[in-house]
Amino acid sequence: MKALTDLTEREVLALAIASEEEDSRIYRSFAESLRAELPGSAGLFEAMADEEQGHRDDLTAAYRERFGEHLPPLRREDVKGFPRRRAVWWQGLDAARLRREAQAMEERSAGFYERAAALTRDLGVRQLFVRLAEIERGHGRRAGALTAEQETGDAAAEEARAAHRLFVLRYVQPGLAGLIDGSVSTLAPLFAAAFATHNNGQTFLVGLAASIGAGISMGFTEALSDDGSITGRGSPWLRGVVCGVMTAVGGLGHTLPYLVPDAWPNAFAIATVLAALVVAVELLAISAIRTRYMETPFWRAALQVVLGGVMVLVAGVVIGSA
Repeated sequence: MKALTDLTEREVLALAIASEEEDSRIYRSFAESLRAELPGSAGLFEAMADEEQGHRDDLTAAYRERFGEHLPPLRREDVKGFPRRRAVWWQGLDAARLRREAQAMEERSAGFYERAAALTRDLGVRQLFVRLAEIERGHGRRAGALTAEQETGDAAAEEARAAHRLFVLRYVQPGLAGLIDGSVSTLAPLFAAAFATHNNGQTFLVGLAASIGAGISMGFTEALSDDGSITGRGSPWLRGVVCGVMTAVGGLGHTLPYLVPDAWPNAFAIATVLAALVVAVELLAISAIRTRYMETPFWRAALQVVLGGVMVLVAGVVIGSA
């Protein structure tokens, strides 16, 4: 593998052409990933792709004039230290982060060419490096200008609305589903164990097992139920993690009071009262989240959630007391 400074002028120019072509494809991929939900941002990346393609055409014309038609098959991966593109990190990124990634791509390429120009002893290669750095800086300025255009007026408002919708679909909805399941479904086994044993330590272990088990189950259910390719809900494993963690949190909230030592006076009564208070807070929090993000009237959300929670809690108490 060669270092950039070991390449001939012809190879450097060929590498620059390949780099511009790859960047153009990357920006078109960005545009394609955003087209359905954020057409304005998709247009931004289409314009940037056109910029890259135009510079590729200019470099190709310069190469053809000096070296003919044949391009050596040189890629980024063939050159030691040349900036790589991290395709794996593009999946699931929002429009703002994609714009920042695009500007960072241009800055990294320009900085690399400038450092290479300072290191090389060949005047012709140095001049070529300087020219490539100027091209990349121009790309970065153009990206900044296009971003400024995109972040004003109706396009910005449209993007904000779409971003909010995606945030709800990808994070709030799976998190809320997990919180509801964890807060409600673990009530029955927890309070059944509590009233069957009147032992805080054993009740805590049951609640811990129920919370972690429910978190794992809900996490896999969310991840495997929808890969996001049709619904646009984003990475299934990220949603699964959000759902699983919130499920476990919902169950652990009213489990932790049973850490009250059994040696304390009235330990069981203290833990149970605290657990009941935590349950009330959890149900009110769920109602508030539904009101904030799902536009459900608070009284209706509270009635639905509290009714379900009370039914499950009573079932656990009755079973545990039998």
